[in-house]
Amino acid sequence: MAYDAETMESLAADAAQVVSRYPDPNSALLPLLHLVQSVDGYVSPTGIEFCAQTLGLSTAEVSAVATFYTQYKRRPNGEYTVGVCTNTLCAIMGGDEIFRSLSDRLGVGHDETTDDGVVTLERLECNAACDYAPVMMINWEFFDNQTPESAAATVEKLRRGEPVAPTRGAASVSSFRATSRVLAGFTDGRAGEGVAAGPASLRGLELARAKGWTAGGEETAAEAGGAKSEPQPGGEHSSVDRPAADPTSDGKGDAK
Repeated sequence: MAYDAETMESLAADAAQVVSRYPDPNSALLPLLHLVQSVDGYVSPTGIEFCAQTLGLSTAEVSAVATFYTQYKRRPNGEYTVGVCTNTLCAIMGGDEIFRSLSDRLGVGHDETTDDGVVTLERLECNAACDYAPVMMINWEFFDNQTPESAAATVEKLRRGEPVAPTRGAASVSSFRATSRVLAGFTDGRAGEGVAAGPASLRGLELARAKGWTAGGEETAAEAGGAKSEPQPGGEHSSVDRPAADPTSDGKGDAK
């Protein structure tokens, strides 16, 4: 099914803006996939065709990219993607139990959507928030230090149509379509909302400042009265111009 004239006009204008950001138009494919997802709620066949026509690619080439990344959905997604990290640290801290409890409560499994179309549940690999394990994400906003009870309470609010606030980031969670539009490169004006980094993330910096620790570099070299140290070709920390090891040698200059 083709887009109607009004949708097509709006999409084409947005797509032209996206493509103009890149010296190679094909580099715009990833944000364009987010763009059509923001319109259709998933990467639809019509969206695939639009991206292909816009960039002069085949639909097979676009589909190959869309099926590679898990953020691109190939069937209608819920209004909220609830992702539970079940990678090693989050799993042993309770992530597996959180996913199981939500799956039982919602009656859906991984990458499945509730009958009311509100929640798509999925297992996530590392969210780069190990200092707050176990972590749940809703439309890629962080919900830190979760328990089965806190996760369930948050999801029930979503299903009742109530706003929910992530631990860090924006003041509230946007819809899946609105988030997809942001990922396409169109700002929603909310980048400065909320807490950017929590106490656990900042603890190392605070400790370093309290103890006067600094990283090595130009300042340290100057204080030591020495010249700035850089790896030299053939030196201990450089692989430049270093002779290849003799495969017949044991590394000590002796033949094997």
